[in-house]
Amino acid sequence: MPKPLTINTPFPTTEGICPDSYSLAVISPAYASPTGELNAILQYFYHYFNFDKQGYEEYASTLESIAIAEMLHLEILGKTILALGAQPIYCQNPPTAYNFYSAKYVTYSRNLTNMIEDDIIGEKRAIALYTKMLCRLKNEQIKGIIARILEDEKLHLEKLKEILNGLRC
Repeated sequence: MPKPLTINTPFPTTEGICPDSYSLAVISPAYASPTGELNAILQYFYHYFNFDKQGYEEYASTLESIAIAEMLHLEILGKTILALGAQPIYCQNPPTAYNFYSAKYVTYSRNLTNMIEDDIIGEKRAIALYTKMLCRLKNEQIKGIIARILEDEKLHLEKLKEILNGLRC
């Protein structure tokens, strides 16, 4: 399995985080909402399969590496949600068990260029979401986790723009 596409900085630990309903409410949308990490994983794998099938191995590998990075983000967010006092169920706002995640939020474009454009939109939304979270969060440890994830999302956006430029040439 390829390495995740991440910056070369370790993720902050979740050890020592105490239950905190405010921080939980702030970060939960990044977990399993239509713009969250779970959706990103599924969308990147869908796009990876299509790029690979059409012979774009380098681009496919990059998309797979981004998907694996998003898996790491989902893992750290899940552990953070647990530490904050909720079960990391696949819904928009754990621990409230409604608005469960649905794969209908994945963009199922068939055109490769459109796929990357959809991914770029997704990364821009993720960057905006994480940036807004940083402004709202009061817990410095959780801010560190979110800031670290944000840096990966910026890297993903750069790589996606490179792929888009390559497809247009």
